[in-house]
Amino acid sequence: MAAMVRLQRQVNNIVEETYARKNEAEERRNQEFLAAVEIQSWFRGCRTRGYLKFLNRCATSVQRRWRGFLGRRFYRVLIQNSVFQAKLRFYNQQASKIQKVWKGYYVRKYVFNYYSRKHYLESLQIKNEIIRSELEEYAEQQSQIRQKQADEEERQARVYEARKNHYLISTEVIPGVYNSPFLPFPSANEYVLRNVKPLDRKKKLTKKSDPGWKSCEFPRPEKLPPLVNKPQGPFREPADVQSQRYKNFQPSLRVATDFFSLEEARKTMKAEEWVTRINDDLFLPVGKKEARYQPLLYTTSKYGHLPYGTKYFREVHIDRHITPQPFKTLVPPIPVFDKLNNTYSQGQV
Repeated sequence: MAAMVRLQRQVNNIVEETYARKNEAEERRNQEFLAAVEIQSWFRGCRTRGYLKFLNRCATSVQRRWRGFLGRRFYRVLIQNSVFQAKLRFYNQQASKIQKVWKGYYVRKYVFNYYSRKHYLESLQIKNEIIRSELEEYAEQQSQIRQKQADEEERQARVYEARKNHYLISTEVIPGVYNSPFLPFPSANEYVLRNVKPLDRKKKLTKKSDPGWKSCEFPRPEKLPPLVNKPQGPFREPADVQSQRYKNFQPSLRVATDFFSLEEARKTMKAEEWVTRINDDLFLPVGKKEARYQPLLYTTSKYGHLPYGTKYFREVHIDRHITPQPFKTLVPPIPVFDKLNNTYSQGQV
């Protein structure tokens, strides 16, 4: 009971203390929240960084093992290629040595064999001597044949000359040119003339024309087939052709006009122009003898003087020789030209 009374007396103090602690807690709540957030962020950061380090170590280990595997495989391939190239070079060197020895042996034995070459040259020398002797014999035979042919041609030429000059032979009455009476015996040409016959003067045969060609008959052409009654082709109707052929006479321009119509038109035009001609000279009375003012060539002012070439040189009247009358032609119109591109009968334009 006493405790209850004591508590009732301290109720106000307890309430005030409670409110004071509550206010103090409210004041420190934001600070504690920020502190808790700071602690949680630091802890979570440490945990995340530790996990990332673990992942990096794992990735590094995986990459190290994979790259090591690739490097070892590439190294094995590189070693195989280098060993293959070394073996290939070794084999090529040994093959070159073997080929060098074999080619040397083959060339010395079969291609450039000294003894066989020497034997070949000796046999070739003997063969050349034989061929040379045969060629000399053949050349001598050919020279003899050519000499014989030349002698024969010369003999034939002498015989031909002798036959040609056979009229120079001696007779019983008159000695010839080659048979001089002052020599004990005639010359060799005289004996040649006696042993040959004179040259025959044969007439050349002319080919006569064969009269049998006149009896040759050439094949005559066959007759053409007869024409049909109706001609083939896109022809006009006979009535149109008949009407065009017998239509009214339309004289041409040359027939309708006079031959001297152009000259007559020119004369008429000149006469009309002479009647209507405008006289440019001014009419001056006889009693007035004042001199007319003559303007300068390069001015149009009546009394003043303009600089030369600034405006114009002389006065020009554009409408001076223009009349309101229409233009007159020298020849009359040609109505026949209006019928151009039409069909005309024979003998007309």
